[in-house]
Amino acid sequence: MCILVADDDPVVREVVRRYLERDGLTVLETADGAATTAALRDAEVELAVLDVMMPAPDGIDICRAVRAGPRPDLPVILLTALGEEEDRVIGLEAGADDYVTKPFSPRELALRVASVLRRARPAPAPDRGVLRDGPIELRPAARFVAVHGGAVELTPREFDLLEFLLRHPGAVFAREELLARVWGWDFGDLSTVTVHVKRLRAKLGDRHRIDTVWGRGYAWRREPADG
Repeated sequence: MCILVADDDPVVREVVRRYLERDGLTVLETADGAATTAALRDAEVELAVLDVMMPAPDGIDICRAVRAGPRPDLPVILLTALGEEEDRVIGLEAGADDYVTKPFSPRELALRVASVLRRARPAPAPDRGVLRDGPIELRPAARFVAVHGGAVELTPREFDLLEFLLRHPGAVFAREELLARVWGWDFGDLSTVTVHVKRLRAKLGDRHRIDTVWGRGYAWRREPADG
């Protein structure tokens, strides 16, 4: 399995490569946006780790291009030296599945990579039936979502979040609970959940039915029987 690590700092690339190779992964390195874009086009990459501040196009622009390109579900983790919440939210809104703030623990990054890969390539689940709520249809085994019969492209995290909410209609979940039960993390920035909810709402349009329960969290409001 090939992981692309794009960063203009050769020390960062070397350290990350060594940790990922310990986990049995193949690592492809690039140092700037042009080489990264070419690698994403020409190589069989399963996940991309992108430095936000590398020479143009930067990680944010490349992430946006991935989401608009032929492989919109390619997992992306951003590396950023920017610690402000607004900067992190920009990265998540660009379509990143996760981000890690520099300076970071290489082992933590390796764990994040493993977590995102598990979500992107879940084990087949033939016993999980199709979920429907009004015009929304979700097929777990095929990782497919449609609204009014039209396919909706979701990232792996967006898909998992929607499936979880559809399986628990009416239940209210705090962001901490969603981070633990959907992402499988007992750490992480809660804005990750906020941005993924925002992106999911936008992709489902006026059929999303994700309610904000102020002071408590989020809940999926089931489609009325006569709706």
